[in-house]
Amino acid sequence: MNRLAPIPGRRRLRAAGLIATVTAVLATYLVATTGGAAAAEISLSQGKPVTVSSTENGGTPGSAAVDGNAGTRWSSAFSDPQWIRIDLGSSQAVTRIFLDWEGAYARNFQLQSSADGNTWSTFHTTTNHTGADQSITVNVTTRYVRLYATARATQWGVSLWEFQVFGQSSGGGGGGPIVRVSEFLADCPFTHRLPDDPIVFPGLPGGSHMHDFMGNTSTNAFSTYTSLAAAGTNCNPIEDLSSYWVPTMYVDNVAVAPTGTTFYYLGEGVRDDIIAQIQSLPVGLRIVAGNAQATSGDQSIARWSCLHHNEIPPGKDFVNCPAGSMLESYLDFPQCWDGVNLDSANHKSHMAYPVANACPSSHPVPVPKLRQVLRYPVTGDPARIRLSSGRGYTMHGDFFNAWPAAEMDRRVRDCIRPIIKCGANGRP
Repeated sequence: MNRLAPIPGRRRLRAAGLIATVTAVLATYLVATTGGAAAAEISLSQGKPVTVSSTENGGTPGSAAVDGNAGTRWSSAFSDPQWIRIDLGSSQAVTRIFLDWEGAYARNFQLQSSADGNTWSTFHTTTNHTGADQSITVNVTTRYVRLYATARATQWGVSLWEFQVFGQSSGGGGGGPIVRVSEFLADCPFTHRLPDDPIVFPGLPGGSHMHDFMGNTSTNAFSTYTSLAAAGTNCNPIEDLSSYWVPTMYVDNVAVAPTGTTFYYLGEGVRDDIIAQIQSLPVGLRIVAGNAQATSGDQSIARWSCLHHNEIPPGKDFVNCPAGSMLESYLDFPQCWDGVNLDSANHKSHMAYPVANACPSSHPVPVPKLRQVLRYPVTGDPARIRLSSGRGYTMHGDFFNAWPAAEMDRRVRDCIRPIIKCGANGRP
């Protein structure tokens, strides 16, 4: 079987020296940005010895789950149970575990601790997991940490991009190596479906084609920044009150919601010196990406591919995914702002894409690039599939920014500008 295709934004090349200890200068910077003398969270698992129950093939070893490279992964054989064990080297106070799941995730699993690697105690249990990445707060002191998966969610094995174990250091010294990727993310599942669009058709309920909404649970035709900021969200992190929406997908004229919904905020697309100048997305900013009126793939920036099957070429229109796969959609939003307007008459001219890895003079303010990654439980003949806006090349995305300013500022400061890969919590 071919290796699962990494999600764009997660396929990363290691920088030279990624496996070296973080330099004193970088360590000092990280302490300063996480509260001075306060205890700083560090990685206890980066590069540590790993033992696994099995591997899918030679390209998916257990060590790939602790290498700090979110473009490599561990994947097991296609059976239950399966496990992966990390040796922290000595007894450590563990405060958090982050699980960056690949599409072949575990539905039921336990997190276990051991002093000798033989006798195990369970300190966390997850049942009926849906596949979203997990940041699990714990309080356990142990040398060995094991993820013991009792039930797979798919026909494939159990697969993790990263299995990260964190602890606290009062001195703020470095843990594992920092991953030099300018990124933070939010996982925001499907919430509801309405023929509304508060950006293009504000105040006109039913005025749009059908949309699937993610993130903020209140979004409708009357939504404003004020209403979104006062409402709830299903995002991880819960601080992200933004609303994201896309045209509804239909298969044989039956609506199908995405089951994988990740939104990456990236610095890539501009030079490193410009990344260092990136500004936060202003509260209330509205951005539309893609072309709902496209009549061919030449007019589209959307891309479709198949999970588990990177031998199938991606396309601007729907692709034919084999049984057991999923249909994936990728869409990048513009990352250059005019510095003045939160929206514009055509909902696009206040934003622009970089030119030659820099923002054009008409849109001089670089902001994080939003990358929308959606997975649909859809396979087979593309002729059966349509969007409420038309064929696959009409795929588009809408974003209404309701991140609290302080949370966005922290992530831009600590993750985007210094080119550090952060998780949903906005920390390395």
